[in-house]
Amino acid sequence: MAAKLAALPVLQSIEDCSDFSKTVEPFVDQFFALPARLVASIGSIENLQRLYVETNPLITGFAASIFLAGVVLIVSEVNRNYSQVDRMWSILPNLYIIHLAGWARMAGLPHSRIDLVATFGTLWSIRLTYNYWRRGGYNVGSEDYRWEIVKSKVPAFVFFILNATFISLIQSVLLFAFSCVPAYAILLSTRFEPNVTAADFAYFAVQLLLVISEWISDGQQWEYQTAKHQYNKNAKLPKGWDQADLDRGFITAGLWGYSRHPNFFAEQTIWFVLYQWSCYATNSLYSWTFVGSGSLFLLFQGSTWLTEAISAGKYPEYVEYQRQVGMFIPTSIWPYKAPSYKPRVIRTSELAKRHEQKKKQKQT
Repeated sequence: MAAKLAALPVLQSIEDCSDFSKTVEPFVDQFFALPARLVASIGSIENLQRLYVETNPLITGFAASIFLAGVVLIVSEVNRNYSQVDRMWSILPNLYIIHLAGWARMAGLPHSRIDLVATFGTLWSIRLTYNYWRRGGYNVGSEDYRWEIVKSKVPAFVFFILNATFISLIQSVLLFAFSCVPAYAILLSTRFEPNVTAADFAYFAVQLLLVISEWISDGQQWEYQTAKHQYNKNAKLPKGWDQADLDRGFITAGLWGYSRHPNFFAEQTIWFVLYQWSCYATNSLYSWTFVGSGSLFLLFQGSTWLTEAISAGKYPEYVEYQRQVGMFIPTSIWPYKAPSYKPRVIRTSELAKRHEQKKKQKQT
């Protein structure tokens, strides 16, 4: 029992559960000692179990994220495929939360509240993993098309630095930060409030609605892209689809008529709500656990900007879509309305013909 208590912070009140200096700083030494202790425990299941229980669960999760960052870096450089973190994006956050629920059981802590968080995490993980799978994300050789564009813009050594820092390390730690960190605060709060409350169920209900909204928006995008690819392949208009909508090149119907990225909006909100859940659980107006969801906001801002820059270059009508519809948060109660005019696309071949005509005119 004393060993288990050594992995838990000394807390005097429920508010202490969100205090970084009391819940994290006392266990920093455990992080640096963990590799040697792990090596010494290999070969004995009993020793490994003891090490697991004796180590603060947040430290264990953080150590796992650092280790996985190294694995991702090696695999991505060997295969020259930089979407390795993408394959874990829908799985790791939930595993970190399940890790906390399992540790609570082994340490003899109340676990009903963290179990509820893990239930939400599992539903979220199933939805996102399924959507990533059906889009071919787990196919051998599949890679986010944006990395090829970035690689073409920067020298090889610069891209390696980007991979070693942002792609592999920062993203791996981020997956831990926006899931395990707020869930850890909720876990600690169970020492003062062990039972699930009405507010816990309310937070769970909000999370469930957000997951459902992601399911709907992803389904709408999938149906549109499937119809567009079929139309582009055989030039036959799929039943139930309008030719102008498919010629546009991007979806503007359903939830996409109110938000340019309704799935991204829901994704960011989900982890912000978990942060808010941790604030409620610890009787705090705000806390350091915002570091994860706050960093996620910044990531989505950057990645979405790149995505939209590519879309605006491909689709003439996308600029009008940007003007009418908010990037994440809806800015109007009215859905997107296509302009009455059709933007004219000047193709490269047309510019070449004009250039040749001008040369002939000068010669004559």
